[in-house]
Amino acid sequence: MTVIAKSDECAALWRRVLAEVSLHMQQCAAHPARTVVLVPYAQLMPWAQRYWALHHPDGFAPRFETTRNWARQLAAFVPQGDDLAGDVARDTLTARTLLDRAGLGAQRELLASALQEAAAQLAPVVAAVAPASRAAWGSAARALLPEADSMSTLRFEAVVARVALEWVLASRHATDVLFEPGVHDAVDALVVLQGFQEEPLANALQALWGDKARAVTLTASAEETRLAGRVALHPCSDAEDEAHRAAACVLAHVAAGRTPVALAANDRALTRRIGAHLLSSGVAVRDENGWTLSTTRAAAQLMAALKACTWDASTDEVLDWLKHAPEVPAAQLRALERALRKGAMAAWSAAAERSWSDQPAVAEWVAQVQAWREALRAPRALVQWLIALRTLLAASGQWPVLEADAAGARVLAALRLQAGQEAELSDWDGAGRRMSLAEFTRWANEVLEAARYVPPHAGDAPVTVLPMPQLLARPFAALVLPGCDEKRLQPAPEPVGEWTSAQRLAWGLPTRESLEAAQRAAWHHALKTPVVDVLWRTGDEGGEPLLASALVLALHLDGAAAEGVDGRTQRGVAAHPTQRPLPDARLLPVERLSSTAYSDLRHCPYRFFALRQLGLQEADELAAEVDKRDFGNWLHAVLQHFHEALLADPVEDAAARAARMDAAAQAVTRQQGLGEGDFLPFAAGWPQVRDGYLRWLAQHEQAGGHFQQAEVQTRQPLGTLQLVGTIDRIDSVSTTGEPTPLVIDYKTENDAVTRKRIAAGAEDTQLAFYAALLSHDTLRAAYVNVGERGETQLHEQEEVVHLRDLLVEGIQHDFERIAAGDPMAALGEGAVCEYCAARGLCRKDFW
Repeated sequence: MTVIAKSDECAALWRRVLAEVSLHMQQCAAHPARTVVLVPYAQLMPWAQRYWALHHPDGFAPRFETTRNWARQLAAFVPQGDDLAGDVARDTLTARTLLDRAGLGAQRELLASALQEAAAQLAPVVAAVAPASRAAWGSAARALLPEADSMSTLRFEAVVARVALEWVLASRHATDVLFEPGVHDAVDALVVLQGFQEEPLANALQALWGDKARAVTLTASAEETRLAGRVALHPCSDAEDEAHRAAACVLAHVAAGRTPVALAANDRALTRRIGAHLLSSGVAVRDENGWTLSTTRAAAQLMAALKACTWDASTDEVLDWLKHAPEVPAAQLRALERALRKGAMAAWSAAAERSWSDQPAVAEWVAQVQAWREALRAPRALVQWLIALRTLLAASGQWPVLEADAAGARVLAALRLQAGQEAELSDWDGAGRRMSLAEFTRWANEVLEAARYVPPHAGDAPVTVLPMPQLLARPFAALVLPGCDEKRLQPAPEPVGEWTSAQRLAWGLPTRESLEAAQRAAWHHALKTPVVDVLWRTGDEGGEPLLASALVLALHLDGAAAEGVDGRTQRGVAAHPTQRPLPDARLLPVERLSSTAYSDLRHCPYRFFALRQLGLQEADELAAEVDKRDFGNWLHAVLQHFHEALLADPVEDAAARAARMDAAAQAVTRQQGLGEGDFLPFAAGWPQVRDGYLRWLAQHEQAGGHFQQAEVQTRQPLGTLQLVGTIDRIDSVSTTGEPTPLVIDYKTENDAVTRKRIAAGAEDTQLAFYAALLSHDTLRAAYVNVGERGETQLHEQEEVVHLRDLLVEGIQHDFERIAAGDPMAALGEGAVCEYCAARGLCRKDFW
């Protein structure tokens, strides 16, 4: 079917509808300029005007309006006092004020959002009641509300419902002007074009105009749509597959000349993903639906500034904000981040309290950031908050960036941040209430969550994104309908709000039955588009299986659809595997060599090249959870503290030694700034670790071992190299004759792993390297495995002197080869690759 045929079908619908409008005008002897035609949604206004001009090129045309647009043209609505304004920026604050008056100040933050939403749901039905009749309508409505029994578990729900009803009844509404006698006298004829769901206000105006009003069904009749559209079904494996296939369907329609193409927005996230694929393919998209303003980058940047100013802001939150602040130079920001990560300052308060005298540049920016944060500390009224936030955004350089961005400008407008806009909220009765930063942040978030951002329209875009019901009476040549699974396309949508069925029927709120009828009508109308692609996913995130919507399953049963053809074309891509890197490291001489660095060289030369010679390092986490490595570092410090105190003041009693170890543990915990609960998983096993170590220590001392030093930093020259390292502990062992030094390295790993280290001989270099740092001709070396289950074992390397000599020869040989230009090959072997920080550089996964 061609575009012309679809245009003819839509033209036939409008020809019938506009003929009925003309007939009604004739029957009422109405002048076109004094005739109003109400359409169900604003996007139909230009189409109605276009088709009227096509069929009535001469003379006047009636006014095609929505109820809201008609009222806006008659009089500007300025909310006053506690009026429900239809603007979350104002209404969410009014809701809090009303709850305070109702004696629910303690529950204000909990109930404010629910109250604002309940009032917004009631507003359309109350606005459809003539102002003169609202008192009587309100009396009948109150009878359907439950009593707010203080003993009931639903007390707060009942209070919210009553306050919402009274709020809406006491408010003036923007459309009240349509009930004024002067408006009735100025309109000779009124026509209501009815869509899939009736509008209460339009029905009320039809009743008010009496014989001068007429309702016309806008949906096509059976005779006008004898031929249903060609429907193709596309089951997809997951969301990504659905987005790719939907984009391919759209591109196929555009390539075949079936434009304009409608893309139904059943799933906002999926639609944005499809739109991204289309834009990357060079296809312009006109999005009439838009998306929540809070999900835009501009809103995230503004909210990052507010979160960074809280008293307990984390360092990550402050850095996230500063990375969006142009006033902070990139070089200074990198230096600041390095300093904060090096100090492991998870909370910004720790950075603000430190002097930073050794780093003046860092101190300067910490002070500047702290001054910005302090400016948003004290409670103040809403208008003062808006001025303070505007000042902060200007000082940080964010303001011009937001102004230049379309979404950013929308954020500034929604929050009334432009100069002078705050006056719109100044006449509100509760505007003088002082708000904390947390309350203001919550208000800003609620405003951005309620507002929508519609991107600027592309004039001749071949693809239009819109909700499925808004396909009504618009000439689309093809329709792509994604998101048709059982979760996203329900035949009977759940009505919003907590209203009962009796309340919905009495007040004219949407019921499940009316929503189901509207959903099915919109679905059947959508399928009458000449070409339709219906897509759904058979599995959701996490592997949850999904069925197609019941509406889609009905198509299968009726045989009204065919299996769709995947429009994606496969193309061959020649394999070009990444070669293993073979850098030459002659120009990067190494002067200092530690045990861990040499271990890197032995495991993988490229790893040594990247991490040691180039100096590339992963950024430290600011707020990482305490893990086994942290426990090992903590235990090293505890044992050093304990043994040094024991050396200065020896005690033999086991209970006294246990008390000293506990005191050492508490002192190290304080020194390392570990909060209560940080070590909870390890603290539970600490008594076993302590007692097991003390038992081993007693046996070690009976065998002639005596503690000498802990955390010994030493170095040893080796040709052009300096061997450097920190030895965990050095003991002296005297069994017979001269005391022998014993080099000890603590391990908190599984004891079987430590045994394998000893058995590996020359493959394990750590003890041999520590032995090379000492000039003794005779020495011993061992690992002391401090088990978490109370078993401490000593594993001695019996041939450490021989292994030390082999290690020294190996080091000299390896660095001679590096100096000669031997390539630093990436080995890509063994378990070392699983946790290697350089894996992304060597590109092992793409070899």
